[in-house]
Amino acid sequence: MQDIWVLVLAMAATGAFAGLIAGMFGIGGGIVMVPALYFAFNSLGYEDPRVMHVAVGTSLAVIVATSLRSVSAHAKRGAVDFKVLREWAPWIIAGTLIGTVIAHYLSGRMLTGIFGGMAMLLSLQFFFGRPDWTLREDMPGGIARIGLGGTIGAFSALMGIGGGVMGVTLMTLCGKPIRQAVATAAGFGVAIGAPGAIGFIVNGWGHEVVPWSLGYVNGPGFALLASCAFFVAPLGAKLAHDLPERTLKRLFAIGLVVVGFMLVREAVIGG
Repeated sequence: MQDIWVLVLAMAATGAFAGLIAGMFGIGGGIVMVPALYFAFNSLGYEDPRVMHVAVGTSLAVIVATSLRSVSAHAKRGAVDFKVLREWAPWIIAGTLIGTVIAHYLSGRMLTGIFGGMAMLLSLQFFFGRPDWTLREDMPGGIARIGLGGTIGAFSALMGIGGGVMGVTLMTLCGKPIRQAVATAAGFGVAIGAPGAIGFIVNGWGHEVVPWSLGYVNGPGFALLASCAFFVAPLGAKLAHDLPERTLKRLFAIGLVVVGFMLVREAVIGG
């Protein structure tokens, strides 16, 4: 029983940290929640190969709450580019739905490996990314928008993340100021989290991987993480406007590398 309470406290702290970074970086918090949920379910003795699917699906459901809270806080400061959200959301949603179907047919080990590898790759943005790097002066349209939006949605669904890292990188490379990019990318999380969670519920229906779950979305995990993250996200948004981010980004990148390595190792040598 003591171990359960330690786990509950650890998950609450994870939810709070996820909310903080959701507000600061516009990334939804999934990059923290997925590995936390994965290792939590394993520590509770749930060793079904599709535990990673539940971690990803639950994270996507939580991202709806964290992203709504984060984008609302940023919108009050006038930092959200709603034109970008309107133009990109349909293609991000389409890609997300495709990603949930692909995830259903991947093995748990493969999904774990994809998350770990992408976590290490995305850490490069936090290590080396600079807001003054630009490739063009505005966001692309036409086929490029469809392709890039769909890709952001699909990879985000596979990883259980809000798409903020990819969204922030894309927008800053297209000339958007860093704070506007962070604020707008928070809105990407809603376009990814809602259809993503629904997709994981539908595709996981009938698969009893972890008790008290709807498909691949775990109810207690969602409630605990979302309640903690929801109240902390505005603080992260405030810090994004008040504090320099460089040191925190580097520390966060180191954490991504460590977690990514652990998950890749789990995928390679796990049973």
